[in-house]
Amino acid sequence: QVQLVESGGGLVQPGGSLRLSCVASGSNMWINSMGWYRQAPGKERELVATINNGGSTNYLDSVKGRFTISRDNAKKTVYLQMSSLKPEDTAVYFCSAVRIGSRYWGQGTQVTVSS
Repeated sequence: QVQLVESGGGLVQPGGSLRLSCVASGSNMWINSMGWYRQAPGKERELVATINNGGSTNYLDSVKGRFTISRDNAKKTVYLQMSSLKPEDTAVYFCSAVRIGSRYWGQGTQVTVSS
């Protein structure tokens, strides 16, 4: 089992920045990749960014150049640095980890971009 706890969400004005953090605990060995997903009201959950053990990253097209995913293996933490935020980035952001074929989710953190 893997437990994931997100933090760092909140209310920010358009053009602003936020950094989300996700700490993993439990059976952290053999975690293949970690990532961030988001779900806006009335919409399906979508992949925002992922990072694997080798450091390779993948991003949703609409966040490329604005968001950066990174991980600190020693701290068992993955980050999502979000810049130039837009109202359409408003959503609940979920941390996710894949371990031996199973996917785990955090509880989510709300990000609201509004003036």
